[in-house]
Amino acid sequence: MNSEIKSKKNWKEKFFAEFIEYWINVAYLAVYFAIFVSYKRLVLAGYDIVYTEYGFGVINALILGKVVSVGGMMRLGRWVENKPLIVSTISKSVVFTIWLAIFNAIELMIRGLIKTYTFQGSLDALSHIGTYEYFAGSLVVFTSFIPFFAFKDLSGVLGSKMILDLFLKRKPSVS
Repeated sequence: MNSEIKSKKNWKEKFFAEFIEYWINVAYLAVYFAIFVSYKRLVLAGYDIVYTEYGFGVINALILGKVVSVGGMMRLGRWVENKPLIVSTISKSVVFTIWLAIFNAIELMIRGLIKTYTFQGSLDALSHIGTYEYFAGSLVVFTSFIPFFAFKDLSGVLGSKMILDLFLKRKPSVS
């Protein structure tokens, strides 16, 4: 009976930890994507083009936050955890950018299949991949992952409490 209670508690603790990690992922990605969407809007406004896809960043953050969580559960990039922090951070950024590109390709194919009800329509939906805009988006995702994984790896080494204390608590004066 005691092991049943322990297993339920462990399941609840795991669920809660994954739930918190998901929302941290979403919050980070939402801020980063909102900045990128604002940048895109301001650049296009310079050419008198109205850009109104404001919800794009938040919706992408909600979806990609889960994709990142699933990638973490699949232990993507774990093979570099004993390497220096810079190697681990850059490697995970590359691996997760590729993981999101694969997910995005599958998403585009499903969307094309739903719109056209044909396999050819799902393949035609992939025509967006390889364009300058797609490359720019991948570059934004990659660069957003560098500080993201740097903080994750650093908190794995120093502990999340120490990282939070370093960023959120007042430092004592040195004079």
